[in-house]
Amino acid sequence: MRMAYKCRAYPDPEQAAVFSRTFGCVRLVWNKTLTERHAAYHQRGERTSYRQTDAALTAWKKTEDLAFLSEVSSVPLQQTLRHQHAAFANFFAGRAKYPRFKNRNARQTAHYTRSAFRMKNGELSMAKTRAPLRFVWSFNDIDLSALNPTMVVISRDPDGCWYVTFAIDTDAPEPMDDTGHAIGVDLGIKDFAVTSDGERIANPRHLERKARNLARYQRRMARRERGSMNRRKAKAKVARAHRKVRNARADFLHRLSTNLVRRADTIVIEDLAVTNMVKNHALARAISDAGWGEFRRQLEYKAERAGRTLVVIDRWYPSSKTCSACGHLLTKLSLSTRHWTCPTCRTRHDRDINAAKNILAAGQAVARDNPGDACGADVRRQGPSLPQPALKQKPRAARRPA
Repeated sequence: MRMAYKCRAYPDPEQAAVFSRTFGCVRLVWNKTLTERHAAYHQRGERTSYRQTDAALTAWKKTEDLAFLSEVSSVPLQQTLRHQHAAFANFFAGRAKYPRFKNRNARQTAHYTRSAFRMKNGELSMAKTRAPLRFVWSFNDIDLSALNPTMVVISRDPDGCWYVTFAIDTDAPEPMDDTGHAIGVDLGIKDFAVTSDGERIANPRHLERKARNLARYQRRMARRERGSMNRRKAKAKVARAHRKVRNARADFLHRLSTNLVRRADTIVIEDLAVTNMVKNHALARAISDAGWGEFRRQLEYKAERAGRTLVVIDRWYPSSKTCSACGHLLTKLSLSTRHWTCPTCRTRHDRDINAAKNILAAGQAVARDNPGDACGADVRRQGPSLPQPALKQKPRAARRPA
């Protein structure tokens, strides 16, 4: 399996100049190739292969206007062509959106394969540079001197911070010991997550806590003249404020996802349509700040590495409206109703905890009956009253919740 280690890098002025020129060339090759590929497809109906883009890059280097492309390492430029070819393959397969042009103000990256760097005794030397690149290694359990990366990625964030990422191929780690415990997780905005064990994880609302500072920095930037050095400095302050929010959110999600993977053998979550949910302008900012999509991504790869089972149930499964005790399905349940009493068994429910219990029951049934299936339908529970399959169950009339 492939793993990556990202560290802060501190290039000297010469290295920073080389990397900056490389970023510019990578951006130019990407944008120029994308322009010609777009024109070939829309004007002549032709698809462009990787071999054609590679031949075009070689021809560009021989021209007077683009001869400077030969001044930087050719490896990041070739990798750019490969990434764009893969991006179009994903687009035509329906897995991604149409590739966009690169902006000089966004995050800049350059990918180096083994022929463009040397790693020896924990020192990293990059192509076209003299001295080793200085970086801070933060992974104490990994021996840096024995590291054998297959790829190195140099990146620079909009706030000016440099990073180096080491990609390595390694054997799959040993699975964690079984805990004999399964857990259902209901994601929300007020509470980021509520588990079937009754635990509530508060939503830290990282962006909301920094909103005043962000607004102040953005107002200062708006008052600066475009293209001036003062505007560039103000823009860097805005980027640094966003970086702090981003890092705090990532730290919270990593801690929570790691804790869940260590606690339970089976983790069950809902298949939330985050892309559709953020179209609600009243909740878009809060949903984006929560980071549900990133949380699911982290759970997926951490569960796979630890030998755990992650089950994703159908997003239409009525987890909040179903009684976790008897299976009764309410006809209607407004979002403002946080507690309700089952008309059949008179069990008093907390909306979120009840949803988490139902999510767990649905996931366990799916994992037992159809391993690998992420649908919450056709779920049956043990109890005095067995409900019908989830997609076929007809809501019965319910009394007003007490």
